[in-house]
Amino acid sequence: MFDVGCLIPMPSNQQSNKQVDKQGQQSLDDLSTPLWEVTYCVLDLETTGGSAASCEITEIGAVKYRGGELIGTFQTLVNPGAVIPPTITILTGITHAMVIDAPRIDEALPTFLEFIGDAVIVGHNVRFDMSFLNAASERLGYGRLANTTVDTAALARRLVRPDVRNLKLRTLAAHFRSPITPNHRALADAQATAHVMFSLLEQSGSLGTTHLDDLLLLCSAKGGANYAKIELTEDLPRRPGVYLFRNRDGEVIYVGKAKNLRSRVRQYFHGDTRRTIASMLRDLETIEYRICPTELEAEITELRLIGAHRPRYNRRGRPAKSTYWVKLTPEKFPRLSIARTLKDDGGLYLGPFKHRKRAQLVVAAIWDATPVRRCTGPPGKRRAPCAPAQLGRALCPCDGSLAADEYLPVVELITAGFGDQPALLLTPLAERVADCVAQLRYEDAARLRDRYEGLRASLIDRIRWQALQDAGWVSAELSDGSGFCLSSGRLIGSWGPGELPLRPDHASIGSGQVPETAEAAAEARLIWRWLARDDVAILDTADAFLGAVTPPELAEAVGW
Repeated sequence: MFDVGCLIPMPSNQQSNKQVDKQGQQSLDDLSTPLWEVTYCVLDLETTGGSAASCEITEIGAVKYRGGELIGTFQTLVNPGAVIPPTITILTGITHAMVIDAPRIDEALPTFLEFIGDAVIVGHNVRFDMSFLNAASERLGYGRLANTTVDTAALARRLVRPDVRNLKLRTLAAHFRSPITPNHRALADAQATAHVMFSLLEQSGSLGTTHLDDLLLLCSAKGGANYAKIELTEDLPRRPGVYLFRNRDGEVIYVGKAKNLRSRVRQYFHGDTRRTIASMLRDLETIEYRICPTELEAEITELRLIGAHRPRYNRRGRPAKSTYWVKLTPEKFPRLSIARTLKDDGGLYLGPFKHRKRAQLVVAAIWDATPVRRCTGPPGKRRAPCAPAQLGRALCPCDGSLAADEYLPVVELITAGFGDQPALLLTPLAERVADCVAQLRYEDAARLRDRYEGLRASLIDRIRWQALQDAGWVSAELSDGSGFCLSSGRLIGSWGPGELPLRPDHASIGSGQVPETAEAAAEARLIWRWLARDDVAILDTADAFLGAVTPPELAEAVGW
């Protein structure tokens, strides 16, 4: 059974899923690779100047590691085809005589690209090196490198900035006691960078950095006063589900859903500058989570938990303070009213609405579409008809001149419009909008259009809700083999790929003509969107549901 109460607590702190690199795009599986399984190519380039547009490479040095073991070394001087400036010779020690017999970049680059392969490229201020590599690669027809990159300078800024006087490679190499001293020669600098990288990776473990996506986020993190709390995410799984943030009093302050729980929650700590996020992280003390077999279950669970806990940092999806329905009253001369509660008194209801103004908009739309009674006093108590009746816009019994059988067609019209013939209410409104446009009365047309859209959405919700209620139970499967089971429009369970589908023992037929809460209505809309997806197939259901999904006349009336 579907239970939103089974949540796994995370340890207390006492103090978009897919990551895309600018150089290319990696799959979720690639980015979720444990760091000890990643292949790193640590490189360094020496050049004739600082601009890839006007300068050339003079030396390439690189070391390749996997699992902490050195698996390859690459080093070559490169003939830049131009005179090396004296300032560069003084800095690097590379003279024109040293590169005169060296290969040109068009000879060296193919071999170096093969050496790099699909490894993660690491460099100190790696953007500089990548600008020269990409410029040469594009010029020779290979295109930009798609490899993921890691910058040890950015990583050091995140991890050790308070402990070192600057972030230069020589300073960091000395800080971490590298056996190789950087000397502005490509191979030596690459080897020193590799030592710095592994030292930084060791320190990043204290922040829960165990996989490649963690490392990429850490490099781009802008930090904040509550960054240390990222350790709360260390045990979060890389699976779909929901998460709850609690404060020190155990109060739920935020509920969210994610395709990848670990990646999504860690994103809050990596440079989100919104004031509410900083305040939320300041209050955060513990994290709980629930793994969900399907995204639908995660979305439904999020809705239900928000409704149950009303977290103060959840703005979207929070329960309404008040709920309203449009009601056709059960009396001799029915009229429209706005109700605060649902009653089993024979009235017809439309809704629910979170805001009274939305309900008033729908009432005005039905007034525009039908001559339904507008006066509220007892029939026959007035000497003259009310203003709407005198203007011919409504049939009202206020003066006692209207017989019940004369008013009955109006009631039947609204009843059918609330049912399976919404066009009876929508078509007159659409015609009035067209007339206003033809007469250049655009403000009136806009007002009628808003009423039309409000009524249309309400009628669609009512029809879909009734279809889900009449269906009893529905079993559906997604293209990946996962699926879900519904009972009277409520999710009762789901299963992951490769698991056996759920089969309810009996059909539970609902009886409510409209949802009892705004949250139930939101859940029904969400379920219907999933049922309408191209990758969802209905496995089994009641015939009533299959007959109510898309009747041609209904589809044409409401624009399905």
